[in-house]
Amino acid sequence: MDKWLFASMLILCVGACEHEDSQDASRGLDMDAAARDYLFLELSMGQHDPMHVDAYYGPEEIRAEAVAAGLGLEAIRTRSAALAETLRAARDAADASGRQRIDGLLARLRALATRIDIARGDFLPFDEEAQRLFGVRPPEFGEDEFRAILTEIDELLPGDDKLAKRVDDYRKRFEIPADKLELVLDAAIAECRRRTLRHIELPADESFTVAFVTDKPWGGYNWYQGNATSLIEINTDLPTEINRAVGLGCHEIYPGHHTYNALLETELVQARGWIEYSLYPLFSPESLIAEGTANYGRRLVFPGDERAAFETAVLFPLAGLDAGEASRYYRLLELLTKLAYVRNEAARDYLNGDRSRDATIDWLVEYSLVSPQRAEKSVDFMDAYRSYVINYNFGQDLVRQYVERDDADEDSRWQRFKGLLSSPVRTEDLL
Repeated sequence: MDKWLFASMLILCVGACEHEDSQDASRGLDMDAAARDYLFLELSMGQHDPMHVDAYYGPEEIRAEAVAAGLGLEAIRTRSAALAETLRAARDAADASGRQRIDGLLARLRALATRIDIARGDFLPFDEEAQRLFGVRPPEFGEDEFRAILTEIDELLPGDDKLAKRVDDYRKRFEIPADKLELVLDAAIAECRRRTLRHIELPADESFTVAFVTDKPWGGYNWYQGNATSLIEINTDLPTEINRAVGLGCHEIYPGHHTYNALLETELVQARGWIEYSLYPLFSPESLIAEGTANYGRRLVFPGDERAAFETAVLFPLAGLDAGEASRYYRLLELLTKLAYVRNEAARDYLNGDRSRDATIDWLVEYSLVSPQRAEKSVDFMDAYRSYVINYNFGQDLVRQYVERDDADEDSRWQRFKGLLSSPVRTEDLL
């Protein structure tokens, strides 16, 4: 039977039987068939937007069907709305596991509809777009809150040049020489892995490869391949600072994206047969969890001062850097972390049309204290990924609050963190 005929029959049954017991309507819903229909829609959208499907390792025949069907955006949106209606009609009669699965699919379908609207040119205000795609409305911060932090940094790095230039010049002292980048990254990744495996069991055959690329709007990217394997791309357009080695190792691999995807594949796709998780739609609530856990994972793996101690003892010598300024360097990084939401505010005004591209670059230089080249890269990212920027900072804060609530000890934090990586957690659960 044509699968869309099947879906239509389900919807007609729901309408014809609306006065009957809801359990009868739900019995006609084959969740695995609904999941396959969902995959077809996401893969169809991927034919219009190459960034939409971040990873797919599900049945190849579904991808082939999507390519052959060649659905237009309107058809994808109409059919996704019909599938969502079918799922909503069956939800009340489903058991707890079924409701959890349905809720996850509904959130993804809402995000899919939003991306279709954007592809058609129907742009939403920044906050509404973030809510519909990622399930949260990001907080707002005023310039006064950032200026207070800039004052502290100004006192830490006094001088006559503009503050952004002073910071940029100072941080150049800590850039990894290009010919030592691979060596330093290997050491950082190995330590991230060692520390992660003390708390999380990964598939025995998990693996990854690293490739160095250029001309990208991001610093690093994990392309999950399925079967617990990943391709990690590191962008070398701009020099890599020493603290980025651990940052990339944790964020992209252990316990970040590679770990996250491997556990979802093991626990949901293989163990429970929820094939919808064989596809990772980049613009969906899943990304808030993915980016939030990847960023928070760095402080979980290296609690307290352990990261600075490891980097100065191991990575600085490998990179040939002098650790004599390490104390002030890490104090600077601590203060710069407090400026994380600057990029959100820049993206909000830029994407809402309240600030031009050039003005946004200047604003980022002033408040993020980055070079004009790095500020331009940030705006390139906003052009490509729009409100996705909220997942890094707000996602991290929501994960931190969730994992550390009630003054949890180390074991409890790791248990909660692993739960986020291996179960269908909703963004509402973090809130």
